Amino acid sequence: MKTLKIKISGNVQGVTFRQFVKENADKLSIKGFVRNLDDGRVEVVAEGKDEGVNEILKICEKGPKFASVKEIEFSELKNQGFKDFKISYI
Repeated sequence: MKTLKIKISGNVQGVTFRQFVKENADKLSIKGFVRNLDDGRVEVVAEGKDEGVNEILKICEKGPKFASVKEIEFSELKNQGFKDFKISYI
């Protein structure tokens, strides 16, 4: 079990990035959340099996069709015990 906090920079807001991450997280049985940050980045906290979390990281590096990912930062967290994957609007 692995938990990563991922911050994605570039043209990543207003381009369906959060929905893209949610759809892929659901396919990979990843739990956690995705949200826009005030500084223009998108933040993802992804928890699940190591291979699934590694895959969602690769998916975030690519982004959806209209996104342009410039930089990605990530760090490992303690497991949070998420029950599902949500798009956060806070």
